[in-house]
Amino acid sequence: MTLAPAADLHAQGNERVDVFGKSLPYKYVVAIVYVTALFLDILDVTIVNVAIPALGREFATENAEWIVLGYTLSLAVWIPVSGWLGDRFGTKRIFMFAFASFVAGSLLCASAQSISQLITFRVIQGIGGGMLTPVGVTMLFRAFPPVERAKASTYIMIPTLLAPALGPILGGLLVTHANWRWIFLINVPIGLVGLWFGMRFLKEQKEPTSGRFDLPGFVLSGAALALVVYALSEGPRAGWGSAPVLITLITGLAAGVALVWVETHVDQPMLALRLFGNRIFRQCNVVSLLSTMSFLGLLFVMPLYLQLLRGQDALHSGLTTFPQALGVLITSQFAGRLYARVGPRRLMTFGLFSAGLVISMFIGLDEDTSLWLIRGMMFLRGLCMGFAFVPMQAASYATIAPADNGRASAIFSTQRQVAVSLGVAVLASVLASYMSLSRPPAPEEMSEALKGYRIAFGFAVGFAFAAAAAAWFIKDSDAAATMAARRRTVHTNEGGTTTEGARA
Repeated sequence: MTLAPAADLHAQGNERVDVFGKSLPYKYVVAIVYVTALFLDILDVTIVNVAIPALGREFATENAEWIVLGYTLSLAVWIPVSGWLGDRFGTKRIFMFAFASFVAGSLLCASAQSISQLITFRVIQGIGGGMLTPVGVTMLFRAFPPVERAKASTYIMIPTLLAPALGPILGGLLVTHANWRWIFLINVPIGLVGLWFGMRFLKEQKEPTSGRFDLPGFVLSGAALALVVYALSEGPRAGWGSAPVLITLITGLAAGVALVWVETHVDQPMLALRLFGNRIFRQCNVVSLLSTMSFLGLLFVMPLYLQLLRGQDALHSGLTTFPQALGVLITSQFAGRLYARVGPRRLMTFGLFSAGLVISMFIGLDEDTSLWLIRGMMFLRGLCMGFAFVPMQAASYATIAPADNGRASAIFSTQRQVAVSLGVAVLASVLASYMSLSRPPAPEEMSEALKGYRIAFGFAVGFAFAAAAAAWFIKDSDAAATMAARRRTVHTNEGGTTTEGARA
């Protein structure tokens, strides 16, 4: 198939493709494939969260959180290079390779016989998952013009909403009534359908300015994140003053500093940090980092609270967190419509500040708190976060040139996975300081366990308020290209010719 440069991608987006006898704009074909892959990617994180206690018991380990961290770390290592790979070898080719790797990794995870095998296979699975999101976003935002970015972001919200909603329930059902292996096997049939559809209908596209592979940047980015997250995870167990923790933490931070220096002194960096000179892109990344640490960090802690402290099984734990997704689903529809009039600054600030207020109530949870109150707070939190998600995604790429979409997507996706890894590591570190993460606390341990949960929830609240503060400094004028303030109308004259007008 012909390889098209990025400059031709808007023309591709306006093409129509015959799909099962129905003519569809090509940009919707891209959206279908990307939404399928993103759904599985997010589902895999949320479906595993509810199984952590069961997996800890199954493999008799105190390190069950590494089933999540191993995957998210692998994502963060491979996401940065995905932008370059897509530009150099073609977005379709790399996307399909990543998709196939993810499905194969899911099969391996289902066959794991030990905790070390499962963590290893999760790392392999993360190689594919890490490249799916940035390459998919690149294809999507090159197919949709800037004025339609809010619409494209609404499509992205489909898996972002459905996966966290279905993940805990599916995970709970499978762990409670079947076997934990099915939480990985469920990816396979959906993944195979997505692979077939993408291979048949996606078009190939390269970016001629991809440059050479940045090996130092690749090594340093992976080392920095892996070492820092390892130190955060092991600190409570080994002691923050222990040599292994201090050495890995200091080495990881040094690798991060070296990464910044290298990536700002090479002609073709893997992570185009120069894009942080773009004000709205920089600001949206900061907001996304902090809000993701709060949002997904709390989703890691809440199932542990519900199962270990409250004695719920995985299914009922998932049903208790499920209302949050309903809240996001409701308000994200309004956020997409309000975006052009209200702008990203006020929507994001309001949503994140309100979410912080809601989850501040979690600091007072105890072993007798009404589960219906928790469900109500999760629903309210979802309502608040829905106002932040759509504008955050739409505004991030508002002033990014099409040729830089691949690198910008890699940076944004890297930041998001770094946030997941750090959020889980920080909150798991807090909890591990007060309780075991693999068994319910004994009666005499209940007070300390509650203290750990409350402090962990407090960190999530702090991250949400910090994200709201960062969002307040965003300028709506920077996102003007994505705010369609006027809608075009087409009028047909008596002679059959058409004229275009505009209305508010």
